[in-house]
Amino acid sequence: MTRKIISSVALIAASCILPAAIAKKNKQAPNVVLILSDDQAWTDYGFMGHETISSPHLDKLSKESVLFRRGYVPTALCRPSLMTLITGHYSHRNGVTGNDPSPKYAQRNSKLYNERRAQLISYIDKFDTLPELLGEKGYLSHQSGKWWEGNFKQGGFTHGMTRGFPQPGGRHGDDGLKIGRNGMKPIEDFVDHAISKKKPFFLWYAPFLPHTLHNPPPRLLEKYKKEGRPLPIAKYYAMCDWFDETCGQLVSYLEKKKVRDDTLIVYVTDNGWIQNPARNGYAPRSKQTPYEGGIRTPIMYSWPNGGLKPADRKELVSSIDIVPTILGAAGARIPDDLPGLNLMDHLKTGKAIGRKGIFGESFAHDIADIQKPEASLLFRWRIEGKWKLLLTYDGEVNRYKSTHPRTEKRPQLYDLSKDPHEKTNLAGKQPEIVSDLAAKIAKWYPLKERKALTAYK
Repeated sequence: MTRKIISSVALIAASCILPAAIAKKNKQAPNVVLILSDDQAWTDYGFMGHETISSPHLDKLSKESVLFRRGYVPTALCRPSLMTLITGHYSHRNGVTGNDPSPKYAQRNSKLYNERRAQLISYIDKFDTLPELLGEKGYLSHQSGKWWEGNFKQGGFTHGMTRGFPQPGGRHGDDGLKIGRNGMKPIEDFVDHAISKKKPFFLWYAPFLPHTLHNPPPRLLEKYKKEGRPLPIAKYYAMCDWFDETCGQLVSYLEKKKVRDDTLIVYVTDNGWIQNPARNGYAPRSKQTPYEGGIRTPIMYSWPNGGLKPADRKELVSSIDIVPTILGAAGARIPDDLPGLNLMDHLKTGKAIGRKGIFGESFAHDIADIQKPEASLLFRWRIEGKWKLLLTYDGEVNRYKSTHPRTEKRPQLYDLSKDPHEKTNLAGKQPEIVSDLAAKIAKWYPLKERKALTAYK
């Protein structure tokens, strides 16, 4: 009798505790903040070892994150990189391979040119975008900063800043480009709104920083001019510092509203940048190119209440993984055809990512044929362990010919562990590795018409 009473008491106690435990486990999905740096080298942060650039806020975030120092974007150009981050698909799949239709085949602002711009923007309608998929789980979403695909609503955002094409000036962000440079109020107002509605929220924070124009506040410029470095370098360093300040403002506001710990913050750069010391432009083998200076970026995931313990991870990761990982964290639907990995389990447990390598592709800035990605294809690549293979193609380049000299037409194989600046092509000495990686590239992205400038072997 006593045992039954004890059992009954235990059962009643459990019945009280269990709903509370379930409620805690099934509490509101995390808020999500995606921070996108714009044109920044993977080396240009304190936490990545830069000796001059000050980035205290991102340094702090890196210590609170699962940090991947060997992160990559598949395409080293603004619009294709962002289209990958909103759809979760590679450029050859989503159709947006460059920033603009080539003016070689239709004069800018002509009827035909604008028709092609509109058609490019319509490609986003073929996919369930990240904000749309989060919206199925009740999320409100806000776009700020860089955005190419028409009005923010076309991307599935419930709120936003960019008017978009065909509005005047609607090319790559218009009003959205004021964020960060002119304060953070639109984001703060949105966070307040989402909290008042008791809704989880998604923030796309893609400020026009440290992107040119390199016009930092004088107080920051003076800080980097002191040691007598070239003015273009001082300006760029100051822009990186300015960007870091805005990230600090964003995180501080989340803390002020007491939602930081329940927010998944993801950090990535859209593409790399190496500052040319002689002018306010990029140096060779950086933006637009498949070299490390163009495609490499730190990638961070931070979610204090989500079981993500800070860690410094050595595995290869790609921005192609960000969409499925965010969806996984939110408990949202993950489309079956997404090529990236949902890393959430790996982030929580520390379990190694089983994937051997990652892929990428490079296309010309100007899209020669908006219906045939291969017409502008310049490179395909794979990184596997220490090896990186680049295959070169004869896609058409209109503007920025000097960015893509393609003087080395043979396959390029680099040992990144010993040659991170990719100076020594080992393809001739490692034909088996070239053949193996080339076969994997061909299986990943089968070409329809375009052929390599030389044979694989």
